[in-house]
Amino acid sequence: MVPTTEDFNVVEKLAIVRAVDSVILADGTIHKAEISALNRLMHRIDFDSNFILQARNFSREQVLRILREMPRPKKLALIDILEEVAVSDGFVHEKETTLMETIFDSMGIGATSNY
Repeated sequence: MVPTTEDFNVVEKLAIVRAVDSVILADGTIHKAEISALNRLMHRIDFDSNFILQARNFSREQVLRILREMPRPKKLALIDILEEVAVSDGFVHEKETTLMETIFDSMGIGATSNY
């Protein structure tokens, strides 16, 4: 079962938003499709643009610790979220792949698809 909006607490949402922001920025180009994916995510897990600014204050270590402590269903939901954002522009850049693999490895879970 995919976690719903209320399943993610505020700290988890901030960490997720920071991870998504990092994937969007990984290849050095922000594509319109990535912004659209981010807007869809805003509605899916219930956050606004201020969350992005707050999330950017989280260190990489903080984000990875928070994500690592999430239960498996939430981790699987995050994999789907990150993969959706990465493929939104029609191409998954090598830097996006490397970043996502780092996140997934640090969470103790492998990617479930071949983005």
